[in-house]
Amino acid sequence: MRKIFFAALTLMSSVCYMSAAETLNSPNGKLAVTFDLTVDGTPTYALTFDGKDVVKPSRLGLELKSGDSMLKGFKLVNTTRDSFDETWTPVWGETKTIRNHYNEMAVRLSQMANGKQRDMIVRFRLYDDGLGFRYEWPKQENLTYFVIKEERTEFAMPADNTAYWIPGDYDTQEYDYTVCKLSEIREQLPAALNPGNASTSVFSPTGVQTALQMKTPEGLYVNIHEAACVNYSTMHLELDDKNLVFKSWLTPDTRGDKGHMMAPCMSPWRTVQVLDNACDVLASKLILNLNEPCKIEDTSWIHPTKYMGVWWEMITGKGTWSYTDLSAVNLDSVDYKTLKPSGKHSANNENVKRYIDFAAEHGFDQLLVEGWNIGWEDWIGNEKDYVFDFQTPYPDFDIKMLNEYAHSKGIKLMMHHETSGSLRNYERHMEAAYDLMNQYGYDAVKSGYVGNILPRGERHYGQWANNHYLYALKKAAEHKIMVNAHEATRPTGLCRTYPNLVGNESARGTEYQAFGGTKPHHVTILPFTRLQGGPMDFTPGIFCMDISSFNPDNKSKVNSTLCNQLALYVTMYSPLQMAADMPEHYERYMDAFQFIKDVAVDWDDSKYLAAEPGEYIVAARKEKGAENWFVGGVTNEDAREMPVSFSFLNKGQKYVATVYADAPNADYQTNPEKYVITKGIVTSKDAVKIKMARGGGFAISLIPATDADKDLKKLKLKK
Repeated sequence: MRKIFFAALTLMSSVCYMSAAETLNSPNGKLAVTFDLTVDGTPTYALTFDGKDVVKPSRLGLELKSGDSMLKGFKLVNTTRDSFDETWTPVWGETKTIRNHYNEMAVRLSQMANGKQRDMIVRFRLYDDGLGFRYEWPKQENLTYFVIKEERTEFAMPADNTAYWIPGDYDTQEYDYTVCKLSEIREQLPAALNPGNASTSVFSPTGVQTALQMKTPEGLYVNIHEAACVNYSTMHLELDDKNLVFKSWLTPDTRGDKGHMMAPCMSPWRTVQVLDNACDVLASKLILNLNEPCKIEDTSWIHPTKYMGVWWEMITGKGTWSYTDLSAVNLDSVDYKTLKPSGKHSANNENVKRYIDFAAEHGFDQLLVEGWNIGWEDWIGNEKDYVFDFQTPYPDFDIKMLNEYAHSKGIKLMMHHETSGSLRNYERHMEAAYDLMNQYGYDAVKSGYVGNILPRGERHYGQWANNHYLYALKKAAEHKIMVNAHEATRPTGLCRTYPNLVGNESARGTEYQAFGGTKPHHVTILPFTRLQGGPMDFTPGIFCMDISSFNPDNKSKVNSTLCNQLALYVTMYSPLQMAADMPEHYERYMDAFQFIKDVAVDWDDSKYLAAEPGEYIVAARKEKGAENWFVGGVTNEDAREMPVSFSFLNKGQKYVATVYADAPNADYQTNPEKYVITKGIVTSKDAVKIKMARGGGFAISLIPATDADKDLKKLKLKK
């Protein structure tokens, strides 16, 4: 009897352990996530697609600075389930509406620590296109304040996937992408850290940044990222390349802590997007859906914007941000009353008026002006807590006159706030700076965070800096100001909750064509990675590829054809699109510039026609509130012929198609500015094949035909 009794106890114990396993299926049933506890009470999860492993059993939990951990010793308290299905309307976006459909499972766990019970919830949301899960700490007696030493979330890969990655770095995403197997990341890291671009905050020879795009040997597209990063440090991934297991790695603060928390609180969502078609990856709204709905009641002042900028001439070195010659200034003691102009300051009245005239003539909404305010002499070459006040213009920038002049022409000026990484200084002046914008009619600001974060020791992607970016965004909303933040943390879908966040940079943008030689494949990867979390102010539209032709001191060349630059207005989604080049360069190619003038910045529908990360993307978008469509296609360093079907057009409707394509002899290295423009009639039954040069692309405008177009013939592209 005693043996039977103990056998029964053993069986009961086994049943209790096995009952911890909980499975959740996606609405279409293809994805399944399983939660379980190991024998020692360690939480784990696993993810499958059509029964095949996507993430093998992987551990969950956190290590605390206090010395104990939330890694093991847990027991299952209960599991609750729910499902949700809604369709919401974004303030701006790639589509008029977005469906948010998921099944949910919340697993409540308890753990004994120092003789006291504390609780943690792991919440899973499973969509047809991927998984989101997060940690939640409810209000409880035995857990209020705690400091995270490290989050230990794992993502165990079942195979040596192909990865599209940039190095793990606490302060910059401005790297070209490397494409290799997971097992090759360690050996590829030195080459990925481009000469002169390696940051001191690269933390590991196998650390990478999210969003991390991968492709499995079976052809599945798997992306690891995060959503709704609020009051938390940005997550990186460190790879155990022997076992192919990624581990979360949070950005530390100046003391090395990874997060200061107060319950009730929660982590961001950890996301695993899984799809078997690359076009569906680009169309996924997983990250946006995991964010909270819009918190701004009146959004009427938020609007997509097409703008130009007094910017490229400074980036390329033709002009300067600073008012005076730096070699003649004592950088330790700048006296702005005695500064004399160098003659190269770009933000001067006459030059800005020249840009205003061109932008207004060609239908742009706004003009960005950088270098308008004092402080650049004091900042360049120094690292100081107090530099810019964001209110005082240089002597040659008449802020009142120029704003009135712009408004008389039907456009607005866009503000520029370079914080120099000094977050406290910016917050100190923020209210007055936004008041100044309201006074002169600015409704958008490009903020910059170039340089080391001050106070010293903090990082661009740490909890403290992330809280600052959100503070600036909320404060801007109070003043009805849209924000385009450069060098800030990478987006995690917060633009759904705060749609005045109309753009970020947070990746290697067009300026690196002026001094970094970005590779052509870069723009075929960014929509799979960086843009998963929100739009990017990539600043396309460069028409003069040889920079030495207007600045002999700069030998850089833009690694793109002119038609590739046109295509980016469609393939690189953003409600904020810049024509980044200078007026005189557009005047050389006004027939091609017409596409930039015509292309929309807000959309009712988007279709991805063809895609493969690192190789090519073809996208088609329907203009908001109109029947016009625009198509863009880009390729990598390989030339290719791309079939384009117009089946997405309204049936029975004729459209005037204007095709901007690489010329037969075009090449991003040898002949980048050559193109051909062809016009003709197409319908939804038609299809064409378009050749893209190396580093090239194409753009198409599709406008419903009218009686004025009756003499146009059917579109026929020259071979």
